[in-house]
Amino acid sequence: MGLFDGLLGHGSSVDPADLGRRLHDILIEGEEARLAFRIVRDFFVFTQHRLILVDIQGMTGSKVEYTTIPYRAITRFSIETAGTFDLDSELKIWVSGSSTPIQRTLGKGSDVRGIQRALATGICR
Repeated sequence: MGLFDGLLGHGSSVDPADLGRRLHDILIEGEEARLAFRIVRDFFVFTQHRLILVDIQGMTGSKVEYTTIPYRAITRFSIETAGTFDLDSELKIWVSGSSTPIQRTLGKGSDVRGIQRALATGICR
């Protein structure tokens, strides 16, 4: 991910194993990170049970907010893939009880199909 993409908030894929240290105390027994992507310093982490939003705050990054969204709370989602001239993909996730979706822009090279599979697998099972 280039600096320009990072400043614009574009997402790039991350190896979930690289998040092991940060998520060690967050994941429950038997839960594993299956897919993750980064937007600047923040992460979206997909496990077999939930979506975890990791919001790293402050200049030092020592303050972190972890938001858990169980798949059963996700009412719908949409992914708009990149086109010829528009190189970014868009992800929107609607959560029960909120009329405004969670939105993220995914940069070129993001695993859009993997994200869609992770959401569909979590929601449809």
